[in-house]
Amino acid sequence: MTSHTLAAHMGGTVTVDACLPCQAFWFDGYESLQLTPGSTLQLFRMMGEQPPAARRAMPAVTACPRCTMRLVPVEDRQRNTRFEYQRCPRGHGRYIAFFDFLREKDFVKPLSDAQLAELRTQVQTVNCSNCGAPVDLQHASACGHCGTPLSFFDMSHARALVDQLQTAEARRTSVSTTLPIDLLLARQEAEHAFPLEQRDSAWLSDAAIAGTVSAGVRALARWLGQHSDT
Repeated sequence: MTSHTLAAHMGGTVTVDACLPCQAFWFDGYESLQLTPGSTLQLFRMMGEQPPAARRAMPAVTACPRCTMRLVPVEDRQRNTRFEYQRCPRGHGRYIAFFDFLREKDFVKPLSDAQLAELRTQVQTVNCSNCGAPVDLQHASACGHCGTPLSFFDMSHARALVDQLQTAEARRTSVSTTLPIDLLLARQEAEHAFPLEQRDSAWLSDAAIAGTVSAGVRALARWLGQHSDT
C-alpha cells in the first residue's frame, strides 16, 4: 500500500493508505468521514487514472496493518445502499474496497431499464464493478457471481463536489461585489462538464473491461486531468 496525505475538514489532514492493484483503501478511525470534497475527488482521480482492469479479489484473510490482528468483515448501510468493509477488532481502522467506498459515499446507482437497454445495444458483456466477474448483458442485469446489480457512477454527485470546490475558491479569491457572478459561472461550468450519460468509445471500452462504475470514475479522472486547477 502507498500513503497519501489529503486535506481534512477544519484545516487538518488525513493519511490514506491505498492499494491500487486491489482498488482498496485503509482508513484509520473515522478518516473517511473527515475527507473534504477536494480530497474525495483526489481519491477518484487516483483510482480513475489506473489502467482499466477488472478488480482483483479482496484477500480472504486480511490483517490489521497496525496490530496484525485478523480483520472482521462488516456489512453496513448508507441510506438504502448496502456496503461492506473489514475492520480491526481493536478499533485501529478499516479496509474498504473502492467500489464499497463509492457505495458508502452514495456515488453508485443501479442502472435503469432504459440505461440497460441502451448499453445492450453497444456491448455484449461487461465485467462486474464489484467482483470483476463477466456479466452477459443479453441475459442478465446483475452479476451471477456476487449478485451485484449493474450500476453506474453518479456524475451529478461528482458535479456537486466540483461545484462546492469552485464555490469555496470563489469565496476565497473574490470580492463581495462579484461573488454572485462567480458562483453562477462555477455552477454553469460544472453543469456542462458532467453530462449525466457517458457513452463515448472510451466509456464503452472501460465499461467492458473494468465495469460501468469504473468507466464513470475514469471519465471523471479524465475531466479532472483537463481541469487540474479545479
